[in-house]
Amino acid sequence: MGLERLSVLHIDDHANMRKIVSAILRSLGVQFLYQANDGADGIDAMRIYRPDVVIVDWEMQGITGIEFIGLIRKASDSPNPYVPIIFLTSHSDPQHVREARDAGVSEYLIKPVSASALYSRFMSIINRPRPFVSSRDYFGPCRRRNKTYDYKGPERRVSEIMLED
Repeated sequence: MGLERLSVLHIDDHANMRKIVSAILRSLGVQFLYQANDGADGIDAMRIYRPDVVIVDWEMQGITGIEFIGLIRKASDSPNPYVPIIFLTSHSDPQHVREARDAGVSEYLIKPVSASALYSRFMSIINRPRPFVSSRDYFGPCRRRNKTYDYKGPERRVSEIMLED
């Protein structure tokens, strides 16, 4: 499956990383690729280009990647709070992964990145989109990776109960 129809916004403050990711995305068939060098430019690009997928780095000057995700997911003037976001970062420790998940990231990918790893994240977003959850403390894709419909306890989601009715 090619990615020819997708528009992608890549936000990273390192020009070399933008070139590498751009080359990978082009090799995967992406034709509509937009770039920004920080979170503020990324928000502007979101408003202008309305990308289907966003790839964002964590460490950037000004608005960081984690702040960008928070603004996209929760701000009242967000251009698209439902856009799939791939976090492409050098942070591989569990604390950063949890923080990104809790911010509303769709997929998490560790640098250095390969074409196959990036492609697999796109396929996950396309073929297995997760429903969005909205609560007092969280808005973003469901953080559960495995469907466990056999759970009957008090923490069971109302939406799962409604599926049975």
